[in-house]
Amino acid sequence: MLKSLKNSFLTGLVILLPISITILVVNFMLDYIGEPASKVLFYWLDISVRDKVPAAVIINTISTLFVLILITIIGWFSRYFFGKFLFKLTESVINRLPFISTIYKSLKQIIKTFGESNMAAFSKTVLVEYPRKNSYAIGFLTRDTGGEVQSKTGQHVMNVFIPTTPNPTSGFLLMVPREDIIELDMSVGDGIKMIISGGIVVPPYNAKKGKQNGRHGETVAKHDKNERRDGEVAERTPRTQRKLQ
Repeated sequence: MLKSLKNSFLTGLVILLPISITILVVNFMLDYIGEPASKVLFYWLDISVRDKVPAAVIINTISTLFVLILITIIGWFSRYFFGKFLFKLTESVINRLPFISTIYKSLKQIIKTFGESNMAAFSKTVLVEYPRKNSYAIGFLTRDTGGEVQSKTGQHVMNVFIPTTPNPTSGFLLMVPREDIIELDMSVGDGIKMIISGGIVVPPYNAKKGKQNGRHGETVAKHDKNERRDGEVAERTPRTQRKLQ
């Protein structure tokens, strides 16, 4: 009984809290932004008219919207004229603060590393057995290894970047055989969120769809093996023909 009442109370709190906060924010903006601005914008109106409840609410709302639009216009102009100067000035001040500068630089590095241009380098989110058997780590597939490594291993090896938690800007580069890589359905963005949160944020998963994709992944792996076998047979055929001649 008590548990049911507790759950009902928490559910009601979750529903009402965002609404209450929204009302408080709007009321705060009308009182501390709209009302002072209305005295300047609507100075020509009589005080008795401005203080009446319906008119006061409308006037304060219009004044608040006007101030917000003005701030937006100033921000838009600042990007083209003195925005860069203000940004550099603010950044230089932040970099001089002992504790805040460390947080700022770390966040800036994360955003820069996993920006849209760099995230495009990660083709898929994958699982690999690391650092030991039956222990898995989330990684991001970049490309086929190729070159000397591919040639000397004698396997279809692929590059997988394994980020660290909670700072994914550092990590490990593993060169893993194709058949040992498990492809995941989650996007690269969801994989990064899961790594940064330390596994707290887990993206939703459709098990039925995942089984179908899993079978497709196995088929791809088998197809890669068949291609490599066909290539070996093709290489051996000319040699056999030369011997017969």
